[in-house]
Amino acid sequence: MEGLMRFLPCLEIPHCVEDLKYSFNQHGELRHLVTKEPFVYNYYKNEHDRNHKRYKILGDMITLHVYELLEKECFLERIPLPIDASDEEPKACFFMSKEALTKHTNLIVLLQDRGVIRSGQWSQKVIVHHSIERGTQIPYINTALRDNNSIIVLNPNDNFVEMKEEPQALVKREDEPGSLEVGGASDLFTTDKKLVLLKKCSSSPEEHTIYVWDHFITRSAARSVSFIAHGYGGLVFMDLLCKRSHDVMSKVSAVAFIDSRHHAQHQVRTDPEIQAWIRSHCRSWVTCTKPLDRPTGSLRKLDCAKVSVGTENHDLAPSFALHSIFRFLSRSAKNRRNSVPPVRTMATRSSTRKSV
Repeated sequence: MEGLMRFLPCLEIPHCVEDLKYSFNQHGELRHLVTKEPFVYNYYKNEHDRNHKRYKILGDMITLHVYELLEKECFLERIPLPIDASDEEPKACFFMSKEALTKHTNLIVLLQDRGVIRSGQWSQKVIVHHSIERGTQIPYINTALRDNNSIIVLNPNDNFVEMKEEPQALVKREDEPGSLEVGGASDLFTTDKKLVLLKKCSSSPEEHTIYVWDHFITRSAARSVSFIAHGYGGLVFMDLLCKRSHDVMSKVSAVAFIDSRHHAQHQVRTDPEIQAWIRSHCRSWVTCTKPLDRPTGSLRKLDCAKVSVGTENHDLAPSFALHSIFRFLSRSAKNRRNSVPPVRTMATRSSTRKSV
């Protein structure tokens, strides 16, 4: 790790959103501090790179702001990953409610779409152009906690850190053209002329989710576990289901897909047991012109039931589906609690002896 100390993280952002002359008003809407107008992307005319950099800085500050809300207003705990990471290693993280692993109530796991969004966000675009209420996962978190559920907020896109490198520290690996090895560290590579260091155990959404499942969710005392997966998050859940099928099917009571990118007919088409479990425990809210909760056409034999989410906007879909999803999760958890396994009678000689 000594070689890594020559690499400094590229984190040159203002201390708060207000430094960009924007702040969130009492309605959670992003507004200019002086003009009170919504955020304008094309702030510098005909300067795409400059505008893009400004928008990226805003996105970084929104991430930090939402993290702060998760901790201070939702009272969630930030959990660093991996659990055995040294102080020098870059760490990923996720959030969970206090006593999430010891409470016997339902545990709800939030799994967002792919992209720049981090824990607590459904869509950064919606946060910027609509509000925190519609673009973050906070309404879902508050609803779950109000109903005495536990919550885990995954962070599947927190996969790497960008680094500033010293040219003399770079060593080209001959066995992998284009890759870089620095001071003996193996998880470094270049992308778009940037040096990137992968985060251990969270280098991809799939790896992050499996790690949290193995080290946290499976060890929880929850009577049932429910997943809410948006967009690419649905595909990540299906990857988890395929790789940990027995544990997932025995512990998860319900999965709510929101405009999901998963492909059940391709991912589990050769496993009839998993197909049957999906049909019984999952429901998908899809974007279309129909009002909320109207049935939509689906290949039910290969996938779960599909209903309308009430909008054609993928990014707004989670805010439309909230109440419908929690009704579904509540019914599923109740059915699981009420289901009593059949009593097995012990076979004896007298019971198996044929009557004469």
